[in-house]
Amino acid sequence: MSIATHNKGNMKGSLWKRSIPGVRIVSTGMFAPDNEVRNEDLAALGYDSDWIIQRTGIKSRRHVQNHQATSDMATQAARMCLENANVDPNEIDLIIIATMTPDHYTPSAACLTQANLGCRNAAALDLNAACSGFVYSLATAGNFITAGNCQKALVIGAETMSMVVDPRDKKTFPLFGDAAGAVLLEADPKPDDAQASGLLTYRLASVGEMSDCLVVPAGGSRMPLCQDVLDTRSQYLRMDGRTVFKWAVRLVPEITREMLDAVNLKLEDIDWFIYHQANKRIIYSVADELGVDLDKVIINLERYGNTSAASIPITLHEGNTADRFKRGDLIAIAGFGAGLTWAASVLRW
Repeated sequence: MSIATHNKGNMKGSLWKRSIPGVRIVSTGMFAPDNEVRNEDLAALGYDSDWIIQRTGIKSRRHVQNHQATSDMATQAARMCLENANVDPNEIDLIIIATMTPDHYTPSAACLTQANLGCRNAAALDLNAACSGFVYSLATAGNFITAGNCQKALVIGAETMSMVVDPRDKKTFPLFGDAAGAVLLEADPKPDDAQASGLLTYRLASVGEMSDCLVVPAGGSRMPLCQDVLDTRSQYLRMDGRTVFKWAVRLVPEITREMLDAVNLKLEDIDWFIYHQANKRIIYSVADELGVDLDKVIINLERYGNTSAASIPITLHEGNTADRFKRGDLIAIAGFGAGLTWAASVLRW
């Protein structure tokens, strides 16, 4: 059975027959804290800098300052996004923040961000699908817009991963960083144009039976915080890195081929490939398996590490501001991570 789909026969293809035509990304924004933690800084604490680079490709990552939390980063990324589009905050009627590291159980990081931005007319909610969360949130907001229930939506991926990784875990702690990325989504003014923006196909999926591979055991209703939890450090992320790596390198080429087949596209039709920035070896392995030119694959994890739900919108922002994207470009995006979850789409810019 395919680890990507867990489905048989024609059902596999039919699950890709979903699209969100006539929505477009108007602008982008991002925020990364000033506190840069280089591999050299970690080496002074007993970490193996060469191992980090060889196994992950990460050279540095950002960590929040003591006064910063997820909503603070989300606010900064969203402000940049709104300023780039010259849009007033009160024009926003939906804010979705993809995050597994909100400021609090409640209120949501999205509500705090809504207040910070002064978006008086916006509904606000968090969505937790870990590293797949931005694609989940993009599809959710897109469906609101095409249903006529939303005009302008801020979709933000924001994570304070430094708060959930164990500084004593030398194989996990160096992998993750803190950051936020945002996009402004609205209806395309020319939805019937052959080159109208939108999600040509998308799929959101879960493999919950593998949930133990990437989990924060304590802090929720299953295992509330107590002294025993603190003594065993169960409030921190635990990852079966080998299993997750093998899953990802098999999953991503498979779902990339499936979604392109669903819309009668070939690999060479895609202008850009943006994958969740988890590990350079995963991305290189996927590109090699597909036969994709690395010049079409945008990679920035060497500067930010794995920022979970923030990684794809940050990469979109950097591609956008570097003038790589032009109207009509086809961009394949895919996220994968804790849950386990995955999500993928072909986006027309």
